[in-house]
Amino acid sequence: PEAPVPIVSIHNQERRLGGAANVALNIKAMGATPILCAVIGDDDRKEDFIDLLTEENLSDIGILIDPSRLTTVKTRIISDRQQLLRVDEEIDNMLLPETEHSFNQQISDLLKTGNIDAVIFQDYDKGTLTPTLIRSVVKIARKSGIPVLADPKHRNFFEYEKVKLFKPNFREFIRGINVKIAKSDYGKIYDVVKTYLHTQQGIEIVMITL
Repeated sequence: PEAPVPIVSIHNQERRLGGAANVALNIKAMGATPILCAVIGDDDRKEDFIDLLTEENLSDIGILIDPSRLTTVKTRIISDRQQLLRVDEEIDNMLLPETEHSFNQQISDLLKTGNIDAVIFQDYDKGTLTPTLIRSVVKIARKSGIPVLADPKHRNFFEYEKVKLFKPNFREFIRGINVKIAKSDYGKIYDVVKTYLHTQQGIEIVMITL
């Protein structure tokens, strides 16, 4: 006898790139050549991840391996096209200082030598994008004339000063600014964006998805 929970027989399993790696795939689909920068663990899932990058013809030169972290895996259990459960294996603490330094240096070297046209911060609030790392990369990119685009989360909402494009969704926006605004109140949204993001943060373009 089992507890009153769903019991699923496995018929097939698929491995897919997710998170920022999925964004890299979207960029590639639009005709650009993405260089994914991320921190993964030195574990069994590392090989799966590198294999998937290879299958998609994505470079691994921006990937840093940190034995103290896990390679993030999200397992979705689906039956009849309905998701029943998701199981997450990850570490979302901020990077250790030595890892942060190595990752920062790795990205800096790419920016200086890699013929980079743009930088995208795809922030999933998993600890890889630290405030120090964000500020350092933005500074180097701006000095090199490279536009920076950011899709933020709450923890680092005000760390993306002077980026070219800032794209929170509405929930992230009101949580980050900590203000109550109706989704339909475009005038107030505009005023708050102008005050907090354009003026105080020096952000050139703000796009809020509703």
